[in-house]
Amino acid sequence: MKTSLAIPVEKTASSRLPQTDFSNLVFGKSISDHMFVADYINGEWTDFKIEPYAPLMLSPANATLHYGQSIFEGLKAYKNDQGEILVFRADANWSRMNESAERMCMPSIPEEIFMEGMMQLLELDKAWVPSGKGSSLYIRPFMFAMDDYIGVKPSEKYKFIIFTCPVGNYYSKPVSVKVETVFTRANEGGTGAAKTAGNYAASLYPARKAQKDGYDQLLWTDGKSHSKIEESGTMNVMFKINGKIITAPIDSGTILKGITRNSVIQLAKDWNQELEERFLTVSELETALKEGTLEEAFGTGTAATIAHIERINVNGKDYSLPSISSNSFSKKVLAELDGIKYGSIKDPHNWIIKV
Repeated sequence: MKTSLAIPVEKTASSRLPQTDFSNLVFGKSISDHMFVADYINGEWTDFKIEPYAPLMLSPANATLHYGQSIFEGLKAYKNDQGEILVFRADANWSRMNESAERMCMPSIPEEIFMEGMMQLLELDKAWVPSGKGSSLYIRPFMFAMDDYIGVKPSEKYKFIIFTCPVGNYYSKPVSVKVETVFTRANEGGTGAAKTAGNYAASLYPARKAQKDGYDQLLWTDGKSHSKIEESGTMNVMFKINGKIITAPIDSGTILKGITRNSVIQLAKDWNQELEERFLTVSELETALKEGTLEEAFGTGTAATIAHIERINVNGKDYSLPSISSNSFSKKVLAELDGIKYGSIKDPHNWIIKV
């Protein structure tokens, strides 16, 4: 992808690359050398630059710290066998970020700024993209309020930043989940469909309680009746029951419009795999677990990619799922997505952008 936006670059004086252990990457711990920064002032985006990754200087009265105007995205870059850098579905992340911005009363980000800031940053830090299957460069664009003002109103100034970090698998093994029927992630009319920091902050306490009980994540249910499965803590979720994939719809406004979720749905359509976008009720899930008709369950997300679920707790009882076979849908779709992302198979939907 050719770039044209003029972005001044200040290179780091001392790269952290030689001290980074690419054979032991902990997700989100190793940060690449540089970041792209832009400021929103007087109604326009300005002051584009790439500079060394470093701490920010903020006023104690910064509006984000008090009122939570903060949104973010997550996408990945991969290295193919020829050493080229491939970015997966960046246009979808840009579009979703602007949907989050609208819900949170924040300015939209022009495509040119998002894409070219990211691409020029990736070109500069391309040595940080790991080689080998299972590893990638995680890309984190985010925007937050910059007004120094104690008052509940949308900020007039914002900062947009992109930084990256080399990562391995988010989940190294199949996960255990618990159906949550007390706490609520999102309600209709709320911010559940926005990728905003507050949604994750609200989920931490119930997730920690579940983790203390031995579960990796929760299966969130609807806030009104706690009778319908919505999504998991770090991913959308899908169930295969009697040969049919079932996943929650995104038109309720309570569920994040997952890009991996959308990709899986597209591949299911390509393969004529029967799939329904509807809510699976807790009682349906429990019945399928008792009767053995739940063939597989898995999460979908940028960080998690395809996360196989091996155990589900419903109404206080644990149920083990069958072992994932080599011809299971989730294994097949994971292999297909990996093939597209790493450039080893065709990309029929033009999901890949080359740096």
